[in-house]
Amino acid sequence: MKPEEIRFASGALMTDQYQLTMAQLYFRLGLHETKAQFDHFYRSNPNYGVHKAGYCINAGLGSILDWLDEVVFGEEEIQYLRSQKSSTGRQLFGDDFLNWLSNGFDAKAINLFAMPEGRVVHPNVPIHVVEGPLGVGQIIETGLLNIANYQTLIATKAARIKQSSRGQVLLEFGLRRAQGLGAIMGTRAALIGGADFSSNVGASHIFGFPPKGTHAHSMVQVFMGLGEGELAAFQAYADIYPDDCLLLVDTIDTLQSGVPNAIRVFEKLRQKGHKPVGIRLDSGDLAHLSILAAKMLNEAGFPDVSIVLSNDLDELVIWQIITQIQEEAGRYGVEPDHLIKRMVYGVGTHLITSTGNPALDGVYKLVAINQHGEWVPTLKISENVDKTLNPGNKRVWRVYDRRGKATADLVALQGEDVLNQSPLELCHPSMATKRRQLAQDEIDHIEKLLTPIILDGRRVYEIPTIEEMQTLRQADIAHLDPGVLRIMNPHIYHVSLSLKLWDLKQSLIKKARHDSVP
Repeated sequence: MKPEEIRFASGALMTDQYQLTMAQLYFRLGLHETKAQFDHFYRSNPNYGVHKAGYCINAGLGSILDWLDEVVFGEEEIQYLRSQKSSTGRQLFGDDFLNWLSNGFDAKAINLFAMPEGRVVHPNVPIHVVEGPLGVGQIIETGLLNIANYQTLIATKAARIKQSSRGQVLLEFGLRRAQGLGAIMGTRAALIGGADFSSNVGASHIFGFPPKGTHAHSMVQVFMGLGEGELAAFQAYADIYPDDCLLLVDTIDTLQSGVPNAIRVFEKLRQKGHKPVGIRLDSGDLAHLSILAAKMLNEAGFPDVSIVLSNDLDELVIWQIITQIQEEAGRYGVEPDHLIKRMVYGVGTHLITSTGNPALDGVYKLVAINQHGEWVPTLKISENVDKTLNPGNKRVWRVYDRRGKATADLVALQGEDVLNQSPLELCHPSMATKRRQLAQDEIDHIEKLLTPIILDGRRVYEIPTIEEMQTLRQADIAHLDPGVLRIMNPHIYHVSLSLKLWDLKQSLIKKARHDSVP
C-alpha cells in the first residue's frame, strides 16, 4: 500500500460499513444528534490454552486520541462514499447525509471518560465511556475497538512475561513476526505492559526508547564462509562495538565453541578497559545452557555479564526456565539467584501476536440514551446471562481492603455516593444469590477509576509518558492478590454491581420480557 492509501484507510473510513448505514438511518430519523452513551469493555481475560490471565493492562488511549484527530470526512472520503450504490443501483448514501458528514460531523464532539493507560483492568468493567451525538458515537466504534483491544491484548501479554521473568530486562523482538504495520502499535503496547526496550528501530524512536539488538547467525556464517571462523566474527564485532558487545554464541556449538570464543574476545576487551555486555542463547535447552555458560563466564572472571535468551519465549517458558535454574544450578556450583538476576529475555512472536489468544473480546455497547435532558438506560438481553448488558450512565470504583490490596471493582450508577455507603453492598453481575457486604473498617480506601479525557469536545487530559504508564502498571500489579497474578489457574478477581444498578438491571430485564410478549 502507498502512504496515501494507508492514510485513507486509517482515518475516518477505518470503520465498518454498518456504522455508516446506521448513522444515515439516524440522520434520516433526526436522531443523529441525540445524546447517547456507549461503554467499551471486554468480556473475559485472555486464555492462552494451557494457561490464562487473571487481569489485563489497559493500553491504547493515546493512540485513540491521535486517531480522533484524523477522523475527518474530507473530499476524497465523501467522493468514495458517494460512489457506493445500493443493490438496485441507487446512490447508497444521500447527498444530505454526506453533507452532514462533511460539514456537521466532529469526532471529538463528545465526552470521553477512560481508564488511564497502564492501569489494571478487569472483565465487564467500562474502560472507555463515550457520551455524545448518536451518529458520532456509532461511527467511531470500530476504530476505538481496533486500537484499544489490540494494544490491551499485547500490553497484558508483556505484563505477564515481565512478571514471570521476575522483573528482569525484557526486550521486544516481534517486528518480523507481527501483523504488518500493527507492529508499531504492538511495540507501544509492549512497552506499556512491561518491555524495557524493542528491536524495532522506527517505533523505538517514535516512543522515545533506544532500540536494542545484537547480531544474527548470518554474521558468523559470513566469516565462516570466508574461512575466518567464529572467533574472527566475534572479534570484528567487538572491535566495532567495544562498549556494546553482546555475542550470539550458538551458531556452531554453544559450549565447545561459542562461549569459549566469546570469553577470549571479552578478555581482550577488558584489557583495553571495556566492559562486555553479554552473550545470547537462541537454541537448545536454554536453562541448562545458561547454567553451564554462567559457570564458564564466572570462572573466566565475568560473573556479571548478561545472558540473553531468545527463541519462542513466553511467560510459561520463562517460568519453566527459572524453575529449572533454581533446581539445577547448584549442582554446577552456580548460585541460582545470582544467575536469575543476570538474565535478559528477548521475546518476539509469542508477545507481538499474543499467541494462544490473538484477539481480545472487547465490545462497544449502547447503554443509555438522553431524552429531555435525562439519561434513559438501555439494555441488551442475551441467552448467555453473563452477556446481558449492565445498563445506564455508570462510573467505576476500585475497592481496597485493609491490606491495601484491590478486592473488587464496583460498577455503580452515576451520582451514587459510593464513598459513604456503610456497609458497601457488592452484587454479582448475574447471580442474585452471590453478594457480599464490606463494613467501613474492612475498607482501606475506594478509588474512582474513570478519568475525564474529553469534555464538551475539548481535551482535558495530558497523555502521560510511557515511563509513567509503566509506573502505573507496576503499582496496580503490586495491589493485586498473588492468586490473581498466578500464571496458571489465576483466582477470579471480583467485579461487582452496586445494589442500585443491580435493581435497575433486573427491572429492565423484567420490563423487556413483558413488553416482548404480544
